[in-house]
Amino acid sequence: MADPVRTAPATPVVVDRVWEAAPTAAVVADGSGVLQVLNEAARELFPGAAPGRPLTGTVAAWLADAHVRAADEVVRGAVGDRAFAAHPIPHGDATTWWLIEETDVRSAREALAQEQRRTAFLSEASAALLGSLNLERCMEVAARLAAQHLADAALVLAPTTGGTFPAVTCLRGGEPIRAQLEIDPDDLPGLGEALQGFPPVPSRWLDPDAAPGWVLPGDFGPVGSIVVTPLPGHGVPAGALVLLRRGDRASFTDQEELFARLFAARAGAAMSAARVFALQASITDTLMRELLPPTLEQLGGVEFAGRYRPARDGERIGGDFYDVHPTGNTEGEESLAVLGDVCGKGLDAAVLTGKIRTTLRALLPMADDHHRLLNLLNRTLGDNEDARFVTLVLASARREGATVGLRVTCAGHPPPLIVRADGRVQEAESHGSLIGVLPEIESVSADITLGPGETCLLYTDGIVEAKGGPLGDAMFGEERLRQIVAECANMPADAVVERVQMVASQWIGRGAHDDMAVLAITAPRGQHLAAVGGHSRGRYTA
Repeated sequence: MADPVRTAPATPVVVDRVWEAAPTAAVVADGSGVLQVLNEAARELFPGAAPGRPLTGTVAAWLADAHVRAADEVVRGAVGDRAFAAHPIPHGDATTWWLIEETDVRSAREALAQEQRRTAFLSEASAALLGSLNLERCMEVAARLAAQHLADAALVLAPTTGGTFPAVTCLRGGEPIRAQLEIDPDDLPGLGEALQGFPPVPSRWLDPDAAPGWVLPGDFGPVGSIVVTPLPGHGVPAGALVLLRRGDRASFTDQEELFARLFAARAGAAMSAARVFALQASITDTLMRELLPPTLEQLGGVEFAGRYRPARDGERIGGDFYDVHPTGNTEGEESLAVLGDVCGKGLDAAVLTGKIRTTLRALLPMADDHHRLLNLLNRTLGDNEDARFVTLVLASARREGATVGLRVTCAGHPPPLIVRADGRVQEAESHGSLIGVLPEIESVSADITLGPGETCLLYTDGIVEAKGGPLGDAMFGEERLRQIVAECANMPADAVVERVQMVASQWIGRGAHDDMAVLAITAPRGQHLAAVGGHSRGRYTA
């Protein structure tokens, strides 16, 4: 079929049947803007137009304006709800305007642009929603985005916790507001089902006038339409989204409801991930409390203090550990201090330390017999498929007037150091076998008496084997540790471990190191007995 624009007569004064019957509207006007001739399609498009009448007031204003301006390029505009492109063809003093309809093309372009905007919004929304693993923050982001881009106001509800529903409301242009709602979700049709993950109810089925007051933000005004859609999570519903539109605006269309569900899928996934993370964090924190160094107390008039630094910066646990337990000995207040070093680092080693600490706690009734206790622990580890071993030192401490009596037993572990009041440093004469290697172990205990201000320091080999110094490759060593301990004579237990850990950390600098743990047992003197609450915190450093 010939293009009517290219085959237009040079001077269409004599109208032939083909030109008259062309499906494309065409009008001819002279240089003064007076219509000369129209074809049938143009007369249908502009009922008020006729030869001899001016273009202005009879055809679309944008077309008349283009003719006055003597436009020589295609111009576009609307006639009613239809879109046209007007192609000018000058001939002599007149111009023929062929109007090619582009309504479908414009609709397609607008639909494409709308889809591009929605895709961009969903991409930005996903990034914003997944930017936080905090559930309340995710709900706030979801409510703000929904109110800004989907409705005039939004309400995001999470599943009930203890009879109340965590909720966030947001008005367009406002800030999200958190709340705990004690509500019956069935008061709003479709909400109860949405919270259980059932498909949404079409908005046309919902009566806005029946919406309960708790759905509406303050000063919202009359509601025109409501959308209720579930927030799907990972296997379980993450909550529900309620969109509100004011009465002076058009109701939600089917396409808008479909788009709201696409947004809800992303919001639900983010909220579900945040909920899973919070649950895992809670579980981890609960388990971590059992693996972290404990808070040490002044038990039975004896000072205890500890410090711990994991091998890997950023981690909180590792293979070194310490504990202090009251033994429940009926003959007096005796405590059992334990310091150990499990083979390995990180989480795997920490899991084994947890098992060992639990086993030792169960064996406390045998604390008065170190050899028997260590033998039972050795048998327990011998049945462990992990095939890891541990070195230990046990110290039973009892206040005896102004002094503290100690019974120390090492099992493959460096002997503790005793710093006397005059600064002398001695090594406890105790030794024994590794735990978890041989069927039976050997051990030799040492009895020690601490005078006021004297300390027994238990430490792991991560202290003495730490490499650093000026060149970064020298070991801290036992001799340097002895010198540091000698300077701590007559100091409280907390000050002793703080000093040792600080000097060792300075020696290491930023270099690699093993787990490091120290535990001090001190016979108090004078004001040291007046520690606030009688507590000394065992701490770890990174």
